[in-house]
Amino acid sequence: MTQSNEPVLDVKDVPKPAKWLTLSIQHLFAMFGATVLVPFLVGLSPAVALVSSGLGTLAYLLITRGQIPAFLGSSFAFIQPIIIAKAAGGTEAAMLGSFLAGIVYGIVALLISKLGLKWLLRILPPIVVGPVIMVIGLGLAGTAVNMAMYENPGAQELVYSNTHFLVALATLSITIFCSIYLKGIFGLIPILAGIIGGYIIALFAGIVDLSGVKEAPLFQVPEFFIPYVSYTPDFSWGIAAAMVPVAIVTLSEHTGHQMVLSKVVGRNFVEKPGLHRSILGDGVATTIASFIGGPPNTTYGENIGVLAITKVYSVYVIGGAAILAIAFGFIGKITALISSIPPAVMGGVSLLLFGIIASNGLRMLIDNKVDLGNKRNLIISSVILVIGIGGAFVEITDTISLSGMALASIVGIFLNLVLPGREESEGKQELFEENKVA
Repeated sequence: MTQSNEPVLDVKDVPKPAKWLTLSIQHLFAMFGATVLVPFLVGLSPAVALVSSGLGTLAYLLITRGQIPAFLGSSFAFIQPIIIAKAAGGTEAAMLGSFLAGIVYGIVALLISKLGLKWLLRILPPIVVGPVIMVIGLGLAGTAVNMAMYENPGAQELVYSNTHFLVALATLSITIFCSIYLKGIFGLIPILAGIIGGYIIALFAGIVDLSGVKEAPLFQVPEFFIPYVSYTPDFSWGIAAAMVPVAIVTLSEHTGHQMVLSKVVGRNFVEKPGLHRSILGDGVATTIASFIGGPPNTTYGENIGVLAITKVYSVYVIGGAAILAIAFGFIGKITALISSIPPAVMGGVSLLLFGIIASNGLRMLIDNKVDLGNKRNLIISSVILVIGIGGAFVEITDTISLSGMALASIVGIFLNLVLPGREESEGKQELFEENKVA
């Protein structure tokens, strides 16, 4: 282990109680803003998202044998597919799609354990994954702008509001300031800082309704959405087509996070406990979320940043943060407070966040030295971007269609496999580079 990775607390070290609580709270703050933003955008319960995040992280730690200090939170890659699934068949459809995505993780984990990684690298090179990540961010740009500009972005007739837009711009400014000028732990929570600052400004602007916070009980059971209790699952190939291909993208995100985490901690987690275990843990976490009504989970780059700064690699600290997240989900006042955040505030944060997601796709191409002067690479990236952002779709049957990111991913993979010159065009590409999409 190099000196730069010398831990304050190693992976298996147990901190003293007071220090343990403080360190776990740091991780909770790092994940909080992004984790509650996803359910806010797709119309799911933030409280359930916190609980599913905590349960998913604990399951992940168990499956990886307590060897990987990773925290899991709501995945941004699934925002658009969840919106599509909910529009087609309600929340139950979105949960079914999430469950199927989790199953895909399990299948891939099994294949990796038996066949190794080369087949995955062939299917998901940077020339495919990079543009698809750009589609994730740019495809959500309209959502961010609508939330920032209009009084009620979900209404049929949109009403522009200078007040809402100014609140959104103020929120954006605070987020940018914290991201650029704050250092250490505080530099890792610009989303949370932006939401808090924007919320205060929104209070003074008179666009916050606190009646729900006053009426909410201190402790409250979240509105779980459980199969055969809240609804009866009904399989749909259309929902599978909308949700499952997204797992292709998040698998590459997960792998990138494992490589970065390995560098931070100074251990090869891809070899031990193995990438198949970490992918399985991610899939189980997503499956757990689908059983209680939460968004799919993924490993969080923000929490990897906390590890890098603090050099506290203890899985017990991560587990403590997971338990705190579960506890927060049962505090009614916190849930009501999250629900009272105006769309303008979330829109202001999203203006930056969705752009960062798209920029990270571009960064993957640059870091892996993908040559867009090569016609093959140019064709693949161009087709993915236009199909994904343009909203192209293929209607297979009356109930089954491939659209947006799902269609773009499949077309990109197909073009990469069939177009000649793959070996020459890839050059020095490496899939396992840092990827901070959440």
